[in-house]
Amino acid sequence: MTLRLGPRPLPLHLAAAAASLTSGIAALPLSRNASPGSKPLWPEPLRRAAERLASLPPDAAGAALAREATRRAAGFLTGLERYIRHPYRRGLPEAPVLWRDGSARLRDYGSTEGGPADGLPLLVVPSMVNRAYVLDLTAERSLLRFLSAQGLRPLLLEWDVPDAAERDFTLTDVLLRRLEPALDAVLAAAKGPVGLLGYCMGGTLAAALAARRPDDIAGIAFMAAPWDFHADAPHQAEIGRMAAAASLAVIASLGVLPVDGIQALFTTLDPLTALRKFSAFGRLAPGSPEAERFVALEDWLNDGIPLPGPVALECLAGWYGENMPGRGAWRIDGAPVRPEAIRRPSLHLIPARDRIVPPASARALAERMPGAERIEPTLGHIGMVVAGGAETQVWRPLAAWLAAAIRTGGTTSPARPKARRSAASRSRRAPAAPAGRRNRG
Repeated sequence: MTLRLGPRPLPLHLAAAAASLTSGIAALPLSRNASPGSKPLWPEPLRRAAERLASLPPDAAGAALAREATRRAAGFLTGLERYIRHPYRRGLPEAPVLWRDGSARLRDYGSTEGGPADGLPLLVVPSMVNRAYVLDLTAERSLLRFLSAQGLRPLLLEWDVPDAAERDFTLTDVLLRRLEPALDAVLAAAKGPVGLLGYCMGGTLAAALAARRPDDIAGIAFMAAPWDFHADAPHQAEIGRMAAAASLAVIASLGVLPVDGIQALFTTLDPLTALRKFSAFGRLAPGSPEAERFVALEDWLNDGIPLPGPVALECLAGWYGENMPGRGAWRIDGAPVRPEAIRRPSLHLIPARDRIVPPASARALAERMPGAERIEPTLGHIGMVVAGGAETQVWRPLAAWLAAAIRTGGTTSPARPKARRSAASRSRRAPAAPAGRRNRG
C-alpha cells in the first residue's frame, strides 16, 4: 500500500504545530513577570490559565505544561499516522470526456445517475488550484451526480497539470484558449444557450466568460466566487504583493507555482488548522464513516494542481495585491470585465462561514449584477459542496434555479429558490454598485 505524504506542505504543518505546542513553556516566564496592569487586557481564558500557573511552584508549572504539550503532540501525530496509512482510496468511475485541449478536459456527467443524456446543459468551471473532483468527491457527496439526477447535464471543465505550452498562459489565455473553446464544445452538443456554474476562482473566471459571451449563457450560478479581494480584508493587499514577490524565483525556475507553494499560502489563513483537525481525526474510530469522509476530503485537499506562472502572478499581485476585479480594472484581452453589463439571470451562493473567500468579497459580485439572487447558507467554503447540510441548503435550490434558467434560455428570471437565507441576504435586491465601490457586507 502506498503511504500518503501527509498534509501539504508537511514540514510547514509540523513546524506550526510544534511552535504552538511549545509556546506555553516558552511564555511561562513572561506570564509570571507580566505587570498586574497588563493582565486585564488578556483574553479571559488566558488570564485564568496564567493565574492557575502562577499558583504553582515554577518547576511544577513547567512540568505540567510539558506534560500537556506532550499529550497534545501525541494526539496530533496519532491522527497524522492514521491518515497516512488509511486504506481508503477514491474509486468513483470517471465521467466520459467530451472535449480536450492541452491539459484541460470536459467531462460529461449527463447520464452518470440515470439522468437523460440530453438533459439541460450546464458548463461547470471549478478553481484552477485544486482538482475538480471535489464536486464529485464520493458516491454520497457528489454535487455533479446530484444535478444529473435532477435532469441537468453537467459538463465539468477539469484542469490538470499545465503542459509545457500552458506554463506561459496568462488569464487571457485561460479564457480565450480554454474556457471559450470549452463553451463552444458545450454549445455544439447542446444546440442552444447553456447554464454556467462557477465555484471559487472558477466563479471569477465564469464572470469573465459571461461578460464576453452573454448571448450563449442562459443563466449563471456562482458558488463562493471572490470579486472584491480587499473587502473585510485590506491586509490582503500587502500579503498578495509579498507572495507574488516571494514566488518570482520559483516561477522563473519551474514555470509554475507548485502545489506546496499554493498550499503554504492557504496555510497562512489558519496556521493551526492541521493541528486541530488531525488531533480530532485521531480520536475517531479508524473504520468509521466519519473517518472515511475525512480522508476523502483530505486526499482532495492535498491533490492540488500547479498554476501557470503568469496566472499565479496575476492572481497574487493583480487580484489580491491590487484588487483589480473589485476596482473594475481587471482586463481580458484588453477589455475590462464588467459584471454590471451581464444582463443574464444570476444566482450567488455565498456561504456565511467561508474563511477562504470572505462573504463580503462574494457579495460584491452580486451587487454589481442587475437582478442578482442570493442565498447565504450557514456552511463553509468547502462545506457548501460536501457537508451534510449541503443538499438541503445548496444543492436542491441550485438545481431548481439552474433548471428554470436554462429552460427559459435566460429570457426571464427564474423563480426564486426556496431555501433558508441568512438575515443579510433577505434584502438581497440591492442596486448594482458602480465599479470599484467596496462592499463591506
